[in-house]
Amino acid sequence: MWCILRSWRPGGLGAWGALGQQQWLPGARALATGVSRSRDEYNYVVVGAGSAGCVLANRLTEDPDKRVLLLEAGPKDTYAGSKRLLWKIHMPAALVSNLCDDKYNWCYHTEPQAGMDGRVMYWPRGRVWGGSSSLNAMVYIRGHAEDYERWQREGADGWDYGHCLPYFRRAQAHELGADTYRGGHGPLHVSRGRTNHPLHRAFLEAAQQAGYPFTEDMNGFQQEGFGWMDMTIHKGKRWSAACAYLHPALSRPNLRAEARAWVRRVLFEGTRAVGVEYVQDGQSHKAYASQEVILSGGAINSPQLLMLSGVGNADDLKKLGLPVVCHLPGVGQNLQDHLEIYVQQACTQPITLHSAQKPLNKVRIGLEWLWKFTGDGATAHLETGGFIRSQPGVSHPDIQFHFLPSQVIDHGRAPTQEEAYQVHVGTMRGTSVGWLKLRSTNPQDHPVIQPNYLSTEADIKDFRQCVKLTREIFAQKALAPFRGPELQPGSHVQSDKEIDAFVRAKADSAYHPSCTCKMGQPSDPTAVVDPQTRVLGVENLRVVDASIMPSVVSGNLNAPTIMIAEKAADIIKGQPALWDKDVPVYKPGTLATQR
Repeated sequence: MWCILRSWRPGGLGAWGALGQQQWLPGARALATGVSRSRDEYNYVVVGAGSAGCVLANRLTEDPDKRVLLLEAGPKDTYAGSKRLLWKIHMPAALVSNLCDDKYNWCYHTEPQAGMDGRVMYWPRGRVWGGSSSLNAMVYIRGHAEDYERWQREGADGWDYGHCLPYFRRAQAHELGADTYRGGHGPLHVSRGRTNHPLHRAFLEAAQQAGYPFTEDMNGFQQEGFGWMDMTIHKGKRWSAACAYLHPALSRPNLRAEARAWVRRVLFEGTRAVGVEYVQDGQSHKAYASQEVILSGGAINSPQLLMLSGVGNADDLKKLGLPVVCHLPGVGQNLQDHLEIYVQQACTQPITLHSAQKPLNKVRIGLEWLWKFTGDGATAHLETGGFIRSQPGVSHPDIQFHFLPSQVIDHGRAPTQEEAYQVHVGTMRGTSVGWLKLRSTNPQDHPVIQPNYLSTEADIKDFRQCVKLTREIFAQKALAPFRGPELQPGSHVQSDKEIDAFVRAKADSAYHPSCTCKMGQPSDPTAVVDPQTRVLGVENLRVVDASIMPSVVSGNLNAPTIMIAEKAADIIKGQPALWDKDVPVYKPGTLATQR
């Protein structure tokens, strides 16, 4: 409830709120009272210390002659004045405790969704060093090779699979070592599920009994099938982009990283970006970039900041009284997200995580983790999953599963009710596309977010398949020793009409907003950045984060976002692009059948 209230009162942040009530206009030349008078200049100013911004801060400061300022609206992911980690962020099993803590979280909400019974959907997003990689479920999934081939076809030249795979590898240090697909020496530590929980084993066996293959590495040669998932967990702790990239670079004298620094606008001279204005500790400051300003705020903040700075649809900006620097109608459009539902089954044996959430057990688990970084606290428990094709004729998987030996209610904000297990299941390439727009000229007002969930018949039909195919897996022999009554949707939900009603009532975001600053060709009227990540129509301004995806990938977004930043860093530095030519990728023997 606190998050809901905060969403609708974004100005209520003490000193921030008072500043947020001041009206301001991008392009205004006068300095407000309290503005720093000294010229603070860097080669690059990076806005947002999330999954992309942390990568850029590290890679751009590898050149000791380049000075970089990194600005993050949220706090550090360590205790103030020390290097000790904040346990709620860094304990993998504690991830849900951050989902409604506005200390680390923007706590966004969508507009009421017509296709989902008018519900307002909750969108947690990271507001802390590490961004959403400091809040997420730590699942490391790259998407399918064909996603990147599609990007190339959609106008993102040089972003095909062969040009993206080397950057996935460069980022990664997989505990199983390097191969054609995995990296072995990168900053981002990745591990495999290792609890060996009997429900995880039974789920994988049930999937094979239902006719789906086992895949050794869903990020490697073969995504299709079920297997053990990769996770950004290292030695029992969350390994966020801040841990991987930012903290190792903080000792460099050419990097300045600031927390609680809220960027209000990009500064322009004509159409050339020259810096940013930001607020910190109640004071307004300006920082200048001799080379480039780079926005890495994510799929909500980056388009919001562009529009606040006069870059966006001219008609919308003029209605709010904002001077137009560049008419770029694609800003905030093309919003795509993954929707998912939870199919839940009661468990007849007391082996789920239900008992682990009782107060005394939580204390015991927490103490073991704090002492040794082991036990139930050292994993997010989403250790198995899979990808399948929903029907014949689909060329690569379009449904994703995450299995959990527990029950999740209301984003984890409500406690489990009983011994149960579930899968999070959803479609990967939905056809419902949305948008976001400014609510006002106040930088602290959350934008209007309209994802248009389930606005097409194709998406409604695909979610019926999600329910039916999950039920088929749960009905297999391997799960018989554990199978109790179906809790959700429930055995009374059988007809297509009943399944559709369940999906409308219970589906939720998988927390994958993307594509709101679409990468494409300058001739594309919906494009916002070119394939070099430069904002079209202006100079010295880039966007590097999940917002520049031309279309959403078939999987979780953290790994692709880090890859985007790794590749963009080479582009910015003028390095030749890495390329793996003709890497083999699994294709089904026939498309005549669904499996």
